[in-house]
Amino acid sequence: MSEQNIKKMIAEVFEDIATGIETGGFGKKVVVGVTTIGSEHGEENVIKGAENAQAKDKSIEVVLIGHKCDSKLRQYNVESDEEGYRVMEELLDSGEIDACVTMHYSFPIGVSTVGRVVTPAFGGEMTLATTTGTSSPHRVEAMILNAIAGIITAKSMGNPHPTLGILNVDGARQVERALKELQKNGYEINFAESKRADGGCVMRGNDLLMGTPDIMVTDTLTGNLLMKIFSSYVTGGSFEAHGYGYGPGIGEGYDRLIYIISRASGYPVIANAINYAARCVRGEIKKLAVDEYKKAEKAGLKKILQELEEANKKASAPKEEVTAPEAEITDASIGGIDILEMEDAVQALWKERIFASSGMGCTGPVVMVNSTKLEEAKKVLAKAGFIAEETNC
Repeated sequence: MSEQNIKKMIAEVFEDIATGIETGGFGKKVVVGVTTIGSEHGEENVIKGAENAQAKDKSIEVVLIGHKCDSKLRQYNVESDEEGYRVMEELLDSGEIDACVTMHYSFPIGVSTVGRVVTPAFGGEMTLATTTGTSSPHRVEAMILNAIAGIITAKSMGNPHPTLGILNVDGARQVERALKELQKNGYEINFAESKRADGGCVMRGNDLLMGTPDIMVTDTLTGNLLMKIFSSYVTGGSFEAHGYGYGPGIGEGYDRLIYIISRASGYPVIANAINYAARCVRGEIKKLAVDEYKKAEKAGLKKILQELEEANKKASAPKEEVTAPEAEITDASIGGIDILEMEDAVQALWKERIFASSGMGCTGPVVMVNSTKLEEAKKVLAKAGFIAEETNC
């Protein structure tokens, strides 16, 4: 070993000791890169966020990837977005950096990002699963996988038993049934209870503002919209000032820790995103991801997704014509049915000679039946897979 390398090693040891004394920890620094080119607020905005993150946590080393600048942070100088992404990927793959915060990165299908926001009602933090990318081209399947990605991320942040809610968007009830089946088969999911009087794990808009669950599951496009609103509602929209960014790309077998921020993200969010990345690295998010996907598979994840795909194919196939039975008063309602399946649910009841009609209540779609046939209708719908056996989570 050369004298120069020995001196470098000694310097690193003394630096680690100094950092350990200052921070109370003696572990190896987490190295987080951040690409600086492309921000709508200029590179100085990104650099300020990086320097703030470094100043707040000495156990992190922040590395800049961008144009040469007047900063004491270590730099990899590039001249374009494309070159910056290439250097970022090389540094990640070589292990030179543990994670990277960047803008507008294209993930492969099967990978989507898990964001973190600060909710306005009580100032609590909430995980949004997911916010960019796509876990699957199929909406319901994607949301099921989003739930697992959210659990992985929340656990890496130090929450061993995070609560999970499903935002009341199209497909939510199908996602609920699938996740409850996964839970029944042994995969740990701790469903949150809506703060609204009707309860259940399907969350309302009020629950978004209150941060009712630790993890809010939604489709990526809705999640992206929510990230932008939560991040910039106090600034008029042009400067994202709150939260932790759009988060890490999570997907089975995906190994790069790439954390997304927006071109509109302000330096406070960028600093928080760097901290978010470092905490996930310390929480061994890569190992957690491998373990969680194994647990989900053991609980029948692939089988559940396959059955969902088969059900969707069946739903899109030509349907036999069913004649409605004689009309009667419909004074009872059945909730928990996905809006995409509402008319099929009505037809399933007609087949059993139970008169039913579709409607829309305050919490979502309902099927209306006569109260004397309510319990029978519920059994028919549960057997056909339109509602869970128990509608409460």
